[in-house]
Amino acid sequence: MVHGGTTFYRPTVVDDSLVAKLKDLAPLAPLHNPPAVQGIEVARRMLPEVPHVAVFDTAFFHDLPAAAATYAIDRELAEKWNIRRYGFHGTSHQYVSEQAAAFLGRPLNTLNQIVLHLGNGSSASAITGGRPVDTSMGLTPMEGLVMGTRSGDIDPGIVGYLWRTANMEVDQIESMLNHRSGVLGIAGELDFRRLRKMIESGDTAAQLAYDVFIHRLRKYIGAYLAVLGHTDVVTFTAGIGENAATVRRDALSGMADLGIKLDEHRNTTESSGARRISTDDSPVSVLVVPTNEELAIARDCLTALEARAHDG
Repeated sequence: MVHGGTTFYRPTVVDDSLVAKLKDLAPLAPLHNPPAVQGIEVARRMLPEVPHVAVFDTAFFHDLPAAAATYAIDRELAEKWNIRRYGFHGTSHQYVSEQAAAFLGRPLNTLNQIVLHLGNGSSASAITGGRPVDTSMGLTPMEGLVMGTRSGDIDPGIVGYLWRTANMEVDQIESMLNHRSGVLGIAGELDFRRLRKMIESGDTAAQLAYDVFIHRLRKYIGAYLAVLGHTDVVTFTAGIGENAATVRRDALSGMADLGIKLDEHRNTTESSGARRISTDDSPVSVLVVPTNEELAIARDCLTALEARAHDG
């Protein structure tokens, strides 16, 4: 499940009450939660004797520091409607941060980390001692980095401006920000392999989309360096993060004075496993770590079922 709201922050065995509560959370993740609930309902009908477990993508970020989780809006409204930063891709960020520590041979609780989950949906996190202290996605998965079809950070005044001047309804604006923005909105293409070919052929819109994507990514890396004070490791993961060497290069270009030195040969050498792509003398390790959300979810399911058996 993408969104657990304030209610669900650990793996939970599914029952009728949970399904009803998940339906109430649909407005927080309208693209993701409703089809996931449908999948749960179908699975329960087809496999009624099998226990079902819901794992929540927001769970890892449940205990974000208040300064990171709180939006500077009317406090009464925020508390009434549970408006806060929830964060997403938590399963991936937690798994990858643990794998990065294992790769480096260092205890997780000794590391400051920046994890960059870059795919059609993209997010960044700042993690210290295994606990997240900030993340780029917010109340919904629209906030933060520029994504395939989602805008990421925008001036919230744009919504009211479009409503007043373009006669767009809120649902239309939200649909545009979710489905027709990001790299697709600028370039008309969201696949980074095709985008690269378009850039090579001189497509200025494709170049602009790429530049905006990289600019936003670099801003978040810099911001999280400030939040953490220093980082021991920057880790790239997910489809773009694992496979686009040019994105990794451009994201970290010119950061040697910040302790981040990329090894170009290592960066462009493909590998199916976790690998270091920084130079040997780089104070900050730069890694590529394949995410494995399915494995992490399976482990969480086992934890929930073992807890139920113990309590029962």
